[in-house]
Amino acid sequence: MRRPDLTLALFPLLALAACGTTPTSAPMDHHGHGAHHRGHRFDDDPAQWAKRFDDPARDAWQKPDAVIARLGLAADAQVADVGAGTGYFAVRLARAVPHGAVWAADIEPTMVAWLADRAAREDVVNLRPLLAKPADPALPTPVDVIFICNTWHHVADRPAWLKAATAQLKPGGRIAILDYRVDFEGDGPPKDLRLTQEAVIAELQAAGFSLQDREDGEFPRQYLLVFGRPTP
Repeated sequence: MRRPDLTLALFPLLALAACGTTPTSAPMDHHGHGAHHRGHRFDDDPAQWAKRFDDPARDAWQKPDAVIARLGLAADAQVADVGAGTGYFAVRLARAVPHGAVWAADIEPTMVAWLADRAAREDVVNLRPLLAKPADPALPTPVDVIFICNTWHHVADRPAWLKAATAQLKPGGRIAILDYRVDFEGDGPPKDLRLTQEAVIAELQAAGFSLQDREDGEFPRQYLLVFGRPTP
């Protein structure tokens, strides 16, 4: 079994910026559901979080295969899953691009270590765990798609994050944001943390991105917004 090469993933990104305890600087929620706690870090026990985040029952409402199909990824695409957590989407994305690579980025060192172990256990050789920063994906090479699930509402300085991300997208690259609808009643982030689709669109357009795809009917709890990289 081949273990993923972590040289690029862990050097020189080992200086993790600290997360605050306010709602706007809370850590990424790692694709979870019903797991939002203000100011709580998700680095204490990845194995326990994996039981929740990777629960097979999640597939029924998250519809990961439908989400990935909507992205229309080429087999050799370079993808970044930001806020990858325990790898729920990252592993699936890696299998969807067998001739490409997926950077599984997270700001929690223990989650990055968990991702490395999972990639080795499941022999996902094109999954590359990466220690990111709260305001910077910190990707070592430009990618075709940056995918962000249940995480955008946690990014404290979104303008700074978008500026950094723009430089880490290939020409013609895209950002895909999957997050909770404000009107969904049930598990998920508190409503005062959620962002409307219009608010997200306005933020991305202010940074020069263009809306390319919008889906708010297929996924029962969430919306999917896909944006094209600003033209230089």
